[in-house]
Amino acid sequence: ESAENTKASHSERLLLLTVATDETDGFRRFMRSCHLNGLEVEILGQGEEWRGGDIMRYPGGGQKINILAKAVEKYKNEKDLLLLFTDSYDVVMNSGPEEIIQKFKDFSARLVFSAEGFCWPDSSLASKYPRVVMGKRYLNSGGFMGYAAEVYSAVTYAKVQDKDDDQLYYTQQYLEAERRKSLGMRLDHRSHIFQNLNGATDDIELSFDDDGKAFIMNSVYTTTPSVIHGNGPPSIKFFLNTLGNYLAGAWSSTEGCLQCKENTLDLKQAWDNDHPMVTLAVFVEEPTPFLSRFLGRLERIFYPKSRINLWIHCGAAYHEKTAKEWSEKMKSEYASVTFLGVEGYLSESEAREKGSRDCAEKKSDFYFSVDADAMLTNRLVLKRLIEQNRTIVAPLLLKPEKLWSNFWGAISSSGYYERSEDYIAIVQGERRGVWNVPFISKAYLIRGDVLQQHKLSFTDHVDSPYDTDMIFCKNLREMGLFMYVANTASTWGHLMETESFNTSHLHNNLYQLMDNRWDWEADYLHPNYSDSLNKSIPMKEPCPDVFWFPLFSEKFAQELIEEVEHFGEWSGSAHSDKRLAGGYENVPTDDIHMTQIGYQEHYLKIIKNYILPVQERIYPGFYADGKALLNFVVKYHPDRQPKLRPHHDSSTFTTNICLNRPLIDYEGGGCRFLRYNCSVVDNEIGYATIHPGRLTHWHEGLETTKGTRYILVSFIDP
Repeated sequence: ESAENTKASHSERLLLLTVATDETDGFRRFMRSCHLNGLEVEILGQGEEWRGGDIMRYPGGGQKINILAKAVEKYKNEKDLLLLFTDSYDVVMNSGPEEIIQKFKDFSARLVFSAEGFCWPDSSLASKYPRVVMGKRYLNSGGFMGYAAEVYSAVTYAKVQDKDDDQLYYTQQYLEAERRKSLGMRLDHRSHIFQNLNGATDDIELSFDDDGKAFIMNSVYTTTPSVIHGNGPPSIKFFLNTLGNYLAGAWSSTEGCLQCKENTLDLKQAWDNDHPMVTLAVFVEEPTPFLSRFLGRLERIFYPKSRINLWIHCGAAYHEKTAKEWSEKMKSEYASVTFLGVEGYLSESEAREKGSRDCAEKKSDFYFSVDADAMLTNRLVLKRLIEQNRTIVAPLLLKPEKLWSNFWGAISSSGYYERSEDYIAIVQGERRGVWNVPFISKAYLIRGDVLQQHKLSFTDHVDSPYDTDMIFCKNLREMGLFMYVANTASTWGHLMETESFNTSHLHNNLYQLMDNRWDWEADYLHPNYSDSLNKSIPMKEPCPDVFWFPLFSEKFAQELIEEVEHFGEWSGSAHSDKRLAGGYENVPTDDIHMTQIGYQEHYLKIIKNYILPVQERIYPGFYADGKALLNFVVKYHPDRQPKLRPHHDSSTFTTNICLNRPLIDYEGGGCRFLRYNCSVVDNEIGYATIHPGRLTHWHEGLETTKGTRYILVSFIDP
């Protein structure tokens, strides 16, 4: 039939055809988009061996033509049947049949192919293409639509080998003017139906209609294409994955994540024995702060331990004792416990591969990999990730008060991090859902059937500049496995900073306030510290303008005592003191300065973060700078220095913090304010006494009669 006879009846039926020899995550996404848009689909080539070559890298795909030719033969005489062919692994449908049919009819053609800006696979043919005033000039074979007779004619025009290039095959027909005319063949130059993304990502705008449904607009041609094709290099596939997080009813601007509710599991009412079996693989590969807290958090995950095989690799000798002792303790709790230490001589990549293989051998339903710097604080994290029932899903984890996370929204052409347009909205929780991303790390859940079907690799077949996580994700992408990150909870936990972790101290976590403040606060702030900032809770005032408030935990007090005793260079309460600028102390104590143990900078931060806010409540109207040249631990002992004579402090105000237990670790002691004849004694561990330093609060240190008393003193704003 000639191109002039282009008027179709109003009774057309649309049938979508696709070739898919494997059921990949991309294929499942494609089918979901078809079903959601009410499209009738016929899947071709299922179960067949793919012999069409590596079309991701080289020309090929002739096998698709041969499969199509067999399938279309039965339809060739159906005059009112429109056939729409698309690829499936890298395509998302975003319109229903009526809209697509109308767009096709607007072309007044019998056969319409998608178009792109590159002449592939033979660039020498570019000059033979008809010129276009506006739009993409070259044919792309990833999508075409036409009446059954014309489609059959196009796919049976000449013999083709499975490894021949399908795009070249159709191009040759298009470039023959008579053949093009006889087929009524046109290209979709301006992306009315088909949007090829390669070379066009800057043309695309993601928008939402009044009902919240996502669509894309080609801003160059002001068209809203129906078939979104991620043709081209991996970076284009990633871009399609980002669009796919929204298109086809995946995410709505009014209702949020819709696909989060699809194909999920429900463990809310499940009995313990009905929970899926999980291999929890823990990796301690480098010195990491707060390891005991991390392990404790894992222990408290809300999931039946009888359904968890615990698997631990500790490649950091610094942590082996802690990790091994914990694993021994857990043997009576979990279904099984495996511990591999440094003596096993496994590299990080070897250990990660062994963990996944052991999970496959045990036939666990899920594999939950967690690194030691992923502090999981949400006890429901494992259940909620399992319920999503994704191939691979990670909980979103951030470094506190930073945009650094355990996922990348996009990847550069060199394989490194690149920020996606929605990255900030995701990490800040402005958009919540489950997001297809090209890179995850630190904590992720893998379905057990994936491990049964694929051998996951953390190593590259050639020397690679990439780290273990990057190689792992690169291999997943090449296998066509989608990775997701979930921010459906307000928080799952957070990432810890490890690069600056100094292990030269006795208690290294004590020095982590700057780098890992949240975990430092959890370990070292007094559990009732926040009461000090609550104006509805009265402050304790044992003497006039002298206040008590809880500041540090018992752990802080104990570790600071052990730290200064480990240092051991007590001043001996001598007047001569080389640590001071003038070399002389008028009212000396037996002490160790924070500068001597490398804690001065940390303690100044403590003053600014935790002491000044309380001071402003106690002494309103005065705003301190928080300067403190002298922060020191004093040791009182009957045989060394039992007491301190009356004096004023060289400060605007002073804090005096009790570090050990009165009446148990020592007897006596305390502070007497002579002007008021009032004494503060028997303070609690971690409680700070705060008082003015000059003029009004002349004071003395009362005698310690037994044991050793430790206090932490600061002269603030001297």
